[in-house]
Amino acid sequence: MAKQKWLIYLITWWSGYFVMALELLGGRALSPFFGTGIYVWGAIITLFMLSLSLGYLLGGHFSARQPSLRKLSVILLAATVAATPCASWATPILERVFDTLPDPRYGALASSILLFFLPITISGAISPYAIRLLVDGQGTSGKVAGMVFFISTFGSTAGTLLTSFYLVLIFELDQLFYGMMSISILVTVAALLIGSVSREAVPHAA
Repeated sequence: MAKQKWLIYLITWWSGYFVMALELLGGRALSPFFGTGIYVWGAIITLFMLSLSLGYLLGGHFSARQPSLRKLSVILLAATVAATPCASWATPILERVFDTLPDPRYGALASSILLFFLPITISGAISPYAIRLLVDGQGTSGKVAGMVFFISTFGSTAGTLLTSFYLVLIFELDQLFYGMMSISILVTVAALLIGSVSREAVPHAA
């Protein structure tokens, strides 16, 4: 049970890291086509905020249906798979969008939707789902929610600093995308293995 709890927190932390790293790498991927102006960052931030809000809603909805660590790990895996176009097909997608919508406002927005809407929406579902798994009785929901959002935001902070200060100077974009996807898969496998040991969900409020 303790292992499950720490894995839930690990998934939450990594999800926060993953989201912010994708956002920063998204700006770098779009820059050769649409520049680095306020329009581009406005499009990226708008798309990420919208996607996260939808993910929070979906995560809360799905968490009401027999939540478990195994299902949470599947959400993380789904976000990883959804990020595949970012690593494998970003350049042809961006070239096609640029040819169709050269305006940096609409081109950047369309590119952000095509590349990041699905992985960020799915990632947004992780925090509310994790809260549901960790709440173990009346009066604990506020404390658990605070801890989950603290850990997620701390992960986002780490993703922002490490990606922007160091990793982009060492690795190519596709290497960073594939590296993050590989880590997500490792975390997913660990969660599935622990979840298979005990089929029971972490105790939660009815």
